[in-house]
Amino acid sequence: MALFRINRYLGGEEDATEDRSQALLERLREQARARQLKKQQQVLLPSDELKQKKTENELHQKLKNSGFDSENEYQREAKRKRGQSGEGSCGEEEKKLRKDHQVSSDSEKPLAEADSDLAGETANGYIPAKKKKNENGKKSSLSQKKIEADLDENNRQQENKSNLKRHQAERDIPTEVETNGAEIAEKDGSEKVKGNQSTKEEVWKPTSNEKATPPPSSFLVLGGYDRRAVQKIQPILPQWLAQPKLVHKRIKENLVPIQDVEGIHPKLLKKLQMNGIESFFPVQREVIPAILESASSGFLVGRGGYQPSDICVSAPTGSGKTLSFVIPVVQALLKRVVCQVRALAVLPTKELAQQVSKVFNIYTDGTDLKVVLVTGQKSFGKEQETLVQRTVMGYCSLADIIVATPGRLVDHIDQTPGFSLRQLRFLIIDEADRMIDDMHQKWLHQVVKAVFRAEDDSGTNMLFQRTEPGPVTAASTCCPQIPLQKLLFSATLTRNPEKLQELGLYQPRLFTSVYSEKRAVTAGTEMEQNAEKKYTLPEGLSQYYVPCNLNSKPLFLLYFMLRMKFTRVLCFTNSKQTSHRLFLLIQAFGGVNVAEFSSRLTPSERQRTLKEFERGKIQLLISTDATARGIDVKGVKCVINYDAPQFIRTYIHRVGRTARAGKVGLAFTMLLKVQEWKFLQMLRDAGSPDLEKQLVKSEYLKPLLQQYEEALSKLQKTVKDERAQKRA
Repeated sequence: MALFRINRYLGGEEDATEDRSQALLERLREQARARQLKKQQQVLLPSDELKQKKTENELHQKLKNSGFDSENEYQREAKRKRGQSGEGSCGEEEKKLRKDHQVSSDSEKPLAEADSDLAGETANGYIPAKKKKNENGKKSSLSQKKIEADLDENNRQQENKSNLKRHQAERDIPTEVETNGAEIAEKDGSEKVKGNQSTKEEVWKPTSNEKATPPPSSFLVLGGYDRRAVQKIQPILPQWLAQPKLVHKRIKENLVPIQDVEGIHPKLLKKLQMNGIESFFPVQREVIPAILESASSGFLVGRGGYQPSDICVSAPTGSGKTLSFVIPVVQALLKRVVCQVRALAVLPTKELAQQVSKVFNIYTDGTDLKVVLVTGQKSFGKEQETLVQRTVMGYCSLADIIVATPGRLVDHIDQTPGFSLRQLRFLIIDEADRMIDDMHQKWLHQVVKAVFRAEDDSGTNMLFQRTEPGPVTAASTCCPQIPLQKLLFSATLTRNPEKLQELGLYQPRLFTSVYSEKRAVTAGTEMEQNAEKKYTLPEGLSQYYVPCNLNSKPLFLLYFMLRMKFTRVLCFTNSKQTSHRLFLLIQAFGGVNVAEFSSRLTPSERQRTLKEFERGKIQLLISTDATARGIDVKGVKCVINYDAPQFIRTYIHRVGRTARAGKVGLAFTMLLKVQEWKFLQMLRDAGSPDLEKQLVKSEYLKPLLQQYEEALSKLQKTVKDERAQKRA
């Protein structure tokens, strides 16, 4: 062993033998490192920093004494490894350096093997020179002492490693670091030592009994491993949206006699009694006095000379919203002297506009007020004749109240000579959520521009010169002007401030019946039943859903009509093609008085169909969503959604055609299996109560199958004939 260590320092007398010995030494080092890689497993905890520094100093001294090139080379090696692993792994780099240079101290077995190999070399005729024998003997004894010291140090390190593992088990840190040592290769004795270091962390998965503790890492881990419920962010709403005026939901329990509402004109009270109205609904009780108060100083100026607040109303279908704006608007205009357009009601559909116009006509009958309907049902020239009249003094208005659809209204603003909105006092927007969706038509911008348009006649009296409202200052209040007050009504009014901002509301007030009912749970505490409630359904409505497949849908509808004896049923589909074919199929089956209501019919045909349905001549009315918006179809006892609605607002307006004005009604929705979860979840998200499941047994449908097959054959023939007529 001593001879082998001495062989490293011999001169160039036997160069060939020295090269073989050097190659043997490097091969033994590689074998020792390979064995060391298999058994070395260490973890240096952050708390052992003092021990690491001490170990580093000892390694430094050993490397210096054991023949490593120089201290500068050691420093370069340490810096290179620090650059690879970073500041967060300084403990690991010194562990790796210690391993890299422990090979000489851990080489008991390689040295024993080297003795036998060296004996073979000696037998081959190699004998060291005598003049260097004493010097090499001293070096050999020093090397033995160093090796023994290295072995002792290695034993201490093994003990420290076992202690660290035991300490790690106590702290429950299941992390294991593998360190691969450097691979050393030399060619012709001139290449330098190269090290390659790689660190791997085991993938750790907690067992069922362990807590999900994140593994230690030099990286900052964002978030935890525990699953937590995501807390919804509550939006910050303007005060008028966050703290609205609440209106009672229950109609029957909160009726108010019309005589108890102060400020209503005796003529209008008499009209109400003549139409069978003895009590106001909760919405009417709150909204009518609010609008009358804003016009208490007359329609020319607001209260105290200031602009009145705009009014927004969100209440269920059939809660009396139409009468809430008809009564105060008519009363505010009763004392008018000159006929000018003072009120404008804008509605999304022709049928709804006709219904509102009819209500206005009822309560303006016997007064000087004139109501004009502008929806495109008449020719453009005839509508112009009802709006303005040309005289010697110029054009004069023939309408006090206009009920219009947006498109036709814009046409008259642009093309009708003498048509002016400069005296407009009330702008009523019914079904406001849908009107907001149609804001891309820019109809509201056109109306506001027409209201504040300057007069062409320069000699006009400047006393009531109208300007767009701005900040309230002393200068802005010195000249009185007619205020423009906006009145918004909808069963599904949005609470999105961004969308409402498009309407340009002025200090609005919100009246709503869409709120969460509260009940007392314990003393001094309350709990909300429906914290996320968005819409309110009629009080007397009972809702069900019917699971079915695509082919059996018509059979379910026939079962309800023929076996359940339903009458005055309003059935909704998603397209006019589906509505028409279902109408033809039910008609071919027979036994049910059925009609369709869609854009395939002319306005006069649709009006006639609605009247026959209200009189009871039609049992089943198959319709698209044309009748779902605001139309008060009297006598609807049941609503059937043949096609499931895609949006919650569509569902609210469909089922709102029944159970109106505090009455009872039924609503059925046919759902395919793939539609059930999405549809029911949509209702839950809107705060609607869960629907009851209505099952129909297959034996109830079997008696209808034969006649149903015959009706399908007739339908196929009818569809072919219609296509042939279109081609012709």
